[in-house]
Amino acid sequence: MQRKRIAIYPGSFDPVTNGHLDIIERASALFDRLIVAVAEDHRGESLFGEKEKLHMLGKVTACLDNVVIECFSGLLVDYAKKRKARAIIRGLRAVSDFEYEFQMALMNKKLQGKIETVFMATKEIYSYLSSSIVKEVVLLGGSVEGLVPEGVEKRLKEKIKRGHYGGTKEKNLKIKKG
Repeated sequence: MQRKRIAIYPGSFDPVTNGHLDIIERASALFDRLIVAVAEDHRGESLFGEKEKLHMLGKVTACLDNVVIECFSGLLVDYAKKRKARAIIRGLRAVSDFEYEFQMALMNKKLQGKIETVFMATKEIYSYLSSSIVKEVVLLGGSVEGLVPEGVEKRLKEKIKRGHYGGTKEKNLKIKKG
């Protein structure tokens, strides 16, 4: 019996962008199961709370049967081991991303030698895109149409209009599919 190939794509997803969605779609084609893991905001700097992030991610990945959305806290490698993941997916936009991601991959390998890091280059059209840039553009009144999945821009504008800049701390939230 062949073991399921499980990978984890971790991130803050604050908010999810089309760059994230591109990596999710491509990684889900490579693995039997892809866990999109929303990292706990231990600094309290997120615009969206964990529940909101799970909802947005669940909505935009609903058509991907092998994708599961979860929250996690603590060391990523401990979470990956617990979920029996064989790989951690990391998206790379530019050379500047590589240095940090390479250091993290080496540390993760030191902590948990059986888990591999798989780097995926983003599509060129998303090479400049980040959640931080998206939030900044919306905060300053610009449009992020085509840069975020449908409905995300509206949620961003509603949050900013209400003056809500800090996420909430909801624990142990999961959306299971499939």
